[in-house]
Amino acid sequence: MLFRLIKPALFALNSETGHRLALRSLALLPHRAPPAAGPLAVEVAGLTFPNPVGVAAGFDKDAEVPDALLGLGFGFTEVGSITPLPQAGNPRPRLFRLVEDQAVINRMGFNNGGAEAALERLRARAGRPGIVAVNIGANKDSADRIADYAVMARKMAPYSSYLCVNVSSPNTPGLRALQDEGALTALIEAVIAARDAAVADSPPPVFLKVAPDLEAADIDAIARIALDHRLGALVVSNTTISRPALRSAHAGETGGLSGAPLRQLATQRLRDFRKATGGALPLVGVGGIATAEHAWERIRAGASLVQLYSAMVYEGPGLGAQIVRGLEALMRRDGFASIAEAVGSE
Repeated sequence: MLFRLIKPALFALNSETGHRLALRSLALLPHRAPPAAGPLAVEVAGLTFPNPVGVAAGFDKDAEVPDALLGLGFGFTEVGSITPLPQAGNPRPRLFRLVEDQAVINRMGFNNGGAEAALERLRARAGRPGIVAVNIGANKDSADRIADYAVMARKMAPYSSYLCVNVSSPNTPGLRALQDEGALTALIEAVIAARDAAVADSPPPVFLKVAPDLEAADIDAIARIALDHRLGALVVSNTTISRPALRSAHAGETGGLSGAPLRQLATQRLRDFRKATGGALPLVGVGGIATAEHAWERIRAGASLVQLYSAMVYEGPGLGAQIVRGLEALMRRDGFASIAEAVGSE
């Protein structure tokens, strides 16, 4: 209700200013406990998620409002992407609402306040309940990006429910090359070694976020590496550099496209990874999810968890709780006793 009232004012502002205002508003919310585990609880990578609906990386880049988001009913939230050093990102404007398409194009470029600022906030919430993950990246001008990821894994592992390695943003030149088989193997091994050095006892699982713009050989190679290194999950997928038919005047902007036009591609890529992994690795479905029906489709296609971001631009942060309620009804309707039972059942 509140979002509907303030939405016209937010949309009168440029996209990035509107997002900052939304974060400040969330920070002012009264403290509420994260949701308790209920009928939708699901276990992934040794973690018990109270429900499968989370906030994708990019919404809360600097770990400013993780507890506020959990208090709204999300089962988990992923902060970041965070890099070792602060960086301004790409020149503005760099975030565009495609209202006619219910989509967003961004070329943010890993803008964030850096590891130390985020660590201060994460340390301050240490010991609080709720699943808060950290999405880690490399600085644009780094001479050794793999070393950057290792630094981030070492710093963030003690304060992160899981670590998500982001090599799939299209807005840092050359970053997606780290999805190549040799580079990805070296990267994952460096991250795991750094994580284990930081947390010897029960280290957080490592998730890997992949792009939707992959060829069949890439999918098979990534699946094999993820299985060989016993990753916690694959997050499928990031934004796309492809351009389906769009109606908005911003359709020609460069950057990653998310929201409704990504839904079909992201769902297909999830099915591809489900097939490539033989169902042996948990998947997180992201991209174009705006309703409980969309989330349920992704779960039936193989996702154990789902994440939202762009849909909240149009529907507000209360969308998570709405989808959770809808998922429970859909699960009962289709005769499943649990989310785990429904995963991959299409």
